[in-house]
Amino acid sequence: MFHSEKLTFGEVDVYLLYYENFQEDEHLHNLLPDEHGRLTQYHHPNRRREFIATRVLRSMVFGNEPILYSEIGAPYIEGDGYISISHATQVVGLAFSRFFPVGLDLEPIRDKVLRISHKFLSASEKDKLDVHDVTEMIKTWSGKEALYKLAGRKGIHFAEELALTKISEEEWAGEINCGNVRKKVNLSITKRHDFVVSVNPKAAVDV
Repeated sequence: MFHSEKLTFGEVDVYLLYYENFQEDEHLHNLLPDEHGRLTQYHHPNRRREFIATRVLRSMVFGNEPILYSEIGAPYIEGDGYISISHATQVVGLAFSRFFPVGLDLEPIRDKVLRISHKFLSASEKDKLDVHDVTEMIKTWSGKEALYKLAGRKGIHFAEELALTKISEEEWAGEINCGNVRKKVNLSITKRHDFVVSVNPKAAVDV
């Protein structure tokens, strides 16, 4: 029903919880009172299971500490450190750093990314990356989703304001250049089963 694993990237721990179909009632005890109310907002079974699985994972890692959200929707645990939450098909992930903001993205590997790559690739990235390779494009999309979370603001143009350079298959260099936010950060972008995990193993640096 549930299977978990812990991955470590530099100074960041990533907790993954895999699940299949499960009886919701058997796991509602993992939800805090206000989370029961939020669950009623989700009507699609997949979205409800995803919400519950995220709270099951939270309980495994932090106990009953509530997941709070900043004014831009970024999750955090009061007093414990920085977290980031993401999901792919039948898996939810939680990244945790005690010392610096962290951006996590889980992205299922699907070939439809080739049809939308023009929306998130800069001209330079189109020249340097293999735009015909599904996994490489998923890694690029996922890495930019992680950068987006680290930027801490909405309304970002992925092709123009987020940049990625491939150093090796699993090590990438990222840049955020939007408004008054200028940051550089290394990302670990790795294939795991049928999805990609992207996360920053160290703190972003202001430039």
